[in-house]
Amino acid sequence: MQRRPLGRSGLTVPRLALGTMTWGRDTDADDAAAQLRAYLDAGGNLLDTADVYGDGAAETVIGDLLGDLVPRAELLIMTKAGLRGGQPRRRDASRGHLLATLDAALRRLGTDHVDLWLVHGHDPATPLEETLSALDHATASGRVRYVGVSNVAGWQLARAATWQLAWPGRAPLVAAQQEYSLLQRGVEREVLPACAALGIGVLPWSPLGRGVLTGKYRDGRPADSRGASAHLASFVAPYLEPRASSIVEAVSTAAGGLGVAPLEVALAWIRDRPGVTAPILGARTAGQLRGALEVERITLPAEITRALDDVSALDVGYPERDH
Repeated sequence: MQRRPLGRSGLTVPRLALGTMTWGRDTDADDAAAQLRAYLDAGGNLLDTADVYGDGAAETVIGDLLGDLVPRAELLIMTKAGLRGGQPRRRDASRGHLLATLDAALRRLGTDHVDLWLVHGHDPATPLEETLSALDHATASGRVRYVGVSNVAGWQLARAATWQLAWPGRAPLVAAQQEYSLLQRGVEREVLPACAALGIGVLPWSPLGRGVLTGKYRDGRPADSRGASAHLASFVAPYLEPRASSIVEAVSTAAGGLGVAPLEVALAWIRDRPGVTAPILGARTAGQLRGALEVERITLPAEITRALDDVSALDVGYPERDH
């Protein structure tokens, strides 16, 4: 698997990351091990998790697998903090909460550091400088190697990154984890330009449009799909609408012409977007993951890329577009 630098940092990562949102909940330890083994065999080593995934269960599963499948030194672990569990979840990016959850995450992971630590969203109730001071402290203490943010608006990203660059010794932001796919291109308005200007790598989550771009929902909701599950149906529902359907049909048509699966077309498109470092793959089974990893054998022809750009284009005007 090819590797790319993460923003303007010295960290290089594979151009596909492995997500663990369902580990310890819908994906048991044996299936998680099979997924990790398939990913490692494909040349990957960037694992994405969060303290709220399975209320910590995903990090526990990862910790149990460390050493058995891969030495800690050969694995890059990315985790997130800044949300509180329960329904509905609420943002808490206070210094106390962030540092306490980092310590708990390290215990579950069975390691003394994580390679990339992200704030899991903007917390309007906490001063930005307080949140960022937690990133500085975690980095200075050696518990974190690199830092970034997730699920932020362009102005929030720019403000945080500029603050960190304003004084020597602060930990620079090197990554932004954002939802981005053919079905969700909103980050192209302001977040991606900010990342390009500030040297921040983009890590798209849900690059398959919450599973819709696989084409599995073209004829309804399969009983074993996320869209039919009690806790994820509402997550998938926004992309089961006419505009999304037209994009899915375009992806399926391109896939048929190329002789590949629709998910390969959708992943190749997002993987090769300007500014993207590594889309995060999430799978229910190792078989599904192996299918997604097949994307590494293809590059989309320019005419197909242009056609997908057109069918999924944002309605962008003032002030993002010059007049």
